[in-house]
Amino acid sequence: MKPLSLGFSPCPNDTFIFNALVSARDQASAPLFTKPHLEDVETLNRWAFEHRLDVTKLSFHALGHVLDEYCVLQAGSALGRGCGPLLVASSHLSIEQLPGRTIAIPGKYTTAALLFKMFLPDCKQQVEMSFEHIMESVQRGEVDAGVIIHESRFTYQRYDLVCLQDLGQWWEDISGLPIPLGCIAARRSLGAARIKEIEYHIRTSLDTAYANPEACMEYIRMHAQETEDEVIQNHIDLYVNDFSIDLGAEGRAAIDTFLNKGRAQKVLPNLPINTFCQEC
Repeated sequence: MKPLSLGFSPCPNDTFIFNALVSARDQASAPLFTKPHLEDVETLNRWAFEHRLDVTKLSFHALGHVLDEYCVLQAGSALGRGCGPLLVASSHLSIEQLPGRTIAIPGKYTTAALLFKMFLPDCKQQVEMSFEHIMESVQRGEVDAGVIIHESRFTYQRYDLVCLQDLGQWWEDISGLPIPLGCIAARRSLGAARIKEIEYHIRTSLDTAYANPEACMEYIRMHAQETEDEVIQNHIDLYVNDFSIDLGAEGRAAIDTFLNKGRAQKVLPNLPINTFCQEC
């Protein structure tokens, strides 16, 4: 059977999950995929519009636009509490001053961008940039504020920035649900049997990582934006959890609620199709 194309981000949560699957140590799953594409999540989001990969990491914002082609796997997602994007600025600004100011976002189709749009719909002046450049751009005054993700959550204070709003906490407060950040999605055309096989190997890879986390560290450091052990471990602890093993009823409810709110605000198309692969 032809190997599948695979893409995920170089962030520690993804490299932790996929390390065993893409390494020679997991011979059983090695033929399942070709050499993976490790790209910034916004790159993967845009590739999904072109249907470039068979299995890919996606922001839930982007997913809402491509549900006709992709469905969400039960394994590999990033959801949780206390792990959402942060809206940061220099200390002299407040949230009330942001309308009319320039805000940096980590990509048009990121979950962070949609969350910010939900939180402050009147902030129209947005600048897209790669997430690792946002804090420096805010610090230098090139933009007035920024929405930060990934490891930036643990390092923004080094740039003399303050958190104006934890957007994930805002989501939890209005919905009562964990914030859905990113998922692993598969082409619907792969069929139920192949998709079930993919889910099995992702879970097996994650089980292997939990059993021997030190074996993952070389691969994780090779691709991480921040290479300090403490930052890497904090990142994994925050974004890899029970939802990564299986979405469960709460995870699926969080995703559907998020997508439905995006549709209600006319940001996402109303595609009458099942979100989850197991429901296809």
